[in-house]
Amino acid sequence: MAGPQQQPPYLHLAELTASQFLEIWKHFDADGNGYIEGKELENFFQELEKARKGSGMMSKSDNFGEKMKEFMQKYDKNSDGKIEMAELAQILPTEENFLLCFRQHVGSSAEFMEAWRKYDTDRSGYIEANELKGFLSDLLKKANRPYDEPQLQEYTQTILRMFDLNGDGKLGLSEMSRLLPVQENFLLKFQGMKLTSEEFNAIFTFYDKDGSGYIDENELDALLKDLYEKNKKEMNIQQLTTYRKSVMSLAEAGKLYRKDLEIVLCSEPPM
Repeated sequence: MAGPQQQPPYLHLAELTASQFLEIWKHFDADGNGYIEGKELENFFQELEKARKGSGMMSKSDNFGEKMKEFMQKYDKNSDGKIEMAELAQILPTEENFLLCFRQHVGSSAEFMEAWRKYDTDRSGYIEANELKGFLSDLLKKANRPYDEPQLQEYTQTILRMFDLNGDGKLGLSEMSRLLPVQENFLLKFQGMKLTSEEFNAIFTFYDKDGSGYIDENELDALLKDLYEKNKKEMNIQQLTTYRKSVMSLAEAGKLYRKDLEIVLCSEPPM
């Protein structure tokens, strides 16, 4: 028999906390790809309608297809036929909408990588719980959001619960990057092309001709093109420029070191 956890939580509430919002997201983004789409979207819409009927919030139309179309026109801001996290945050009445606050602060993947560089202080390829707290605290200050210690603690725990997929108490770069708006998330583009350590070392050594341990922007450009061709993926010049710029945010004075690139391109960060 299905347990009570099958019931989608909190949709009937007039206001959600950050952690309730994230539980709803996890419930409906069943395959964890950063979108609610297809069957997930139908399930979400049905449950939302039920919850709203229960709380007396009725829509004018009774036709499910029409209602859903009306709903998507209103909330699917980039008209891609699916709902991403920032769009869901507009639909649900979230009390502390810290995800939107995050996205307003980190406008591009290059800024995200710069922030990552600042907080992944030990260059481990992870941000740990204590580093994450500093990251969020800076974020809230920059957005002029007042907060107290318990709230900061809740945000930190909430983000860990949502994005720490393997439960080790720290966030890898690709986990943390899911806070980015999806179209900005160039790291998602690399998901099907992750390299093993051996493959990565071979490709890095090939481009690091003088064995200095780092490559420059032009070499990175060639490396990314190769990677895309090898995986038979299309990439236009504009995308390539954006990805290159984002990855180069990890560089020091134009030098991209082996371990920094490894964080982006390998399936597991270096230990």
